[in-house]
Order: sequence, then structure tokens, then C-alpha cells
Amino acid sequence: MHDLTGFQRDILYVIAGLEEPHGLAVKAELDNYYEQEINHGRLYPNLDDLVDKGLLTKGELDKRTNVYTVTQRGQREIEARREWENQYLETVESVTA
Repeated sequence: MHDLTGFQRDILYVIAGLEEPHGLAVKAELDNYYEQEINHGRLYPNLDDLVDKGLLTKGELDKRTNVYTVTQRGQREIEARREWENQYLETVESVTA
């Protein structure tokens, strides 16, 4: 996951947490988080990059809607990132306690 942008990492996390992660649902979640509209020209190329990297799969919900799923590799990357973050967050928590 070290080669992902923060935006790509956020996309991966959102897709992992959504029940039916299609493009517009991902966009809506990111719009809320970033407090500004994410345009299609930014979102969809990043989704494609994550598919190309093997972190997501892309399927068809219907003729106009793609649905995305985190792959096993993507899930391992998320878990590794969480472990890495936690080692630093635990340090911060023990210092402030």
C-alpha cells in the first residue's frame, strides 16, 4: 500500500466498508469526507488504478453501473496498514496517558 496515494487509500477503505460499493456510492462517501465534490475524472481513473494493482476487482451491477470488491490482496494491504498505524497510535496513547 506504500505506493498508493492517500486518495487511493481512502477509496480502498470506503469500498471495504460499503455493502454494495458502486462508483456513485463511493463518490458520495468521499464527497462527505473531503467536504467537496469529487469529480468523475478524479475518481474513476483512481478506481481503475486500484483494479490494475490487484487491490480491487470490477464487476457489472447492470449495464451502466460497475461494482467494486476488495481482493484478498487488498484486504491484506488494509490489515498491514492498520497494524503499521496502530504501532504509532499505541505509542501516542501511552505517552498521553
